[in-house]
Amino acid sequence: DTGGDLWSIYYLRGMTYERLDQYNESDRDLEKALNLRPNNPYILNYLGYSLADRGLNLDKALEYIKKAAELEPDDGYITDSLGWVLYRMGEYEKAVPYLERAVELLPYDAVINDHLGDAYWKVGREMEARFQWRRALNHSEDDELTALIRKKMDLGLDQVDAIKAAQNESD
Repeated sequence: DTGGDLWSIYYLRGMTYERLDQYNESDRDLEKALNLRPNNPYILNYLGYSLADRGLNLDKALEYIKKAAELEPDDGYITDSLGWVLYRMGEYEKAVPYLERAVELLPYDAVINDHLGDAYWKVGREMEARFQWRRALNHSEDDELTALIRKKMDLGLDQVDAIKAAQNESD
């Protein structure tokens, strides 16, 4: 048993750094945890999702998450991550079935419902997108997520994405 329980310290600290938006430290610790436990689906998923959510190294993120999904095929969070990384890669049609499955597994998770809403919007299923965003709103306890979903419902995802892109250019 290489590393004993050391992997869990790196994993927990990596998650903490990620929540604090300290991504270099987070990635470093999650990679160390993964080196000690290369077949841990939760490390693979966390690291892959963190990369995908930031739009970074999407091929590597997909590789991590696919491996996690093979190890835990009925985990709703991992299934969501697989759909989300495909979404971030622009593979919207491929993302939808994974995100639908994730909502089946975790129907009351606001983020997962929001992800499915975004994917539905991108494939032209706008009424279903608004339905999923409404579900996400009903279960959201995060003020930032709630505000974002309300913007999507008012303006549509394309307009919200355009506003974000313009803000990123001015930063």
